Amino acid sequence: MKELKILLVLLLLGMKAALAQTADAILGNWLNEEKDARIQIYKSGAAYFGKIVWLKTPNEADGTPKIDKKNSSAALRTRPIMNLVILTKFNFDDGEWTAGEIYDPKSGKTYSSNMKLKGDKLEIRGYVGISLFGRTTVWTRAM
Repeated sequence: MKELKILLVLLLLGMKAALAQTADAILGNWLNEEKDARIQIYKSGAAYFGKIVWLKTPNEADGTPKIDKKNSSAALRTRPIMNLVILTKFNFDDGEWTAGEIYDPKSGKTYSSNMKLKGDKLEIRGYVGISLFGRTTVWTRAM
């Protein structure tokens, strides 16, 4: 009976470690669906975030760095797109990253968001209100 309890404790600890590895599986660099930006997903505390670390076209036609000119907040319209945090506050829950937000610098809008990892693809669902009313984009792990 004692051996069974020890085995059960070891199994539970192993499951917890496996779950932690699964939670961190999204860490690293991802190419957006259009392949014109690379986003680095990182962890801060228990939450997951993502920032733009590469742009296919980082500068405007006049050579100046691209800025967040479509942001709804006038105070944020001069911040650079490079290193802009676009994924915020995702939590890992039951195999998904949930309750986060995604910011789209191309439209200047922020959406509620959930993410699912499927192999080397990351499905990101952005929505307003409920997930039914939204759009999914698929990112590919960058090599």
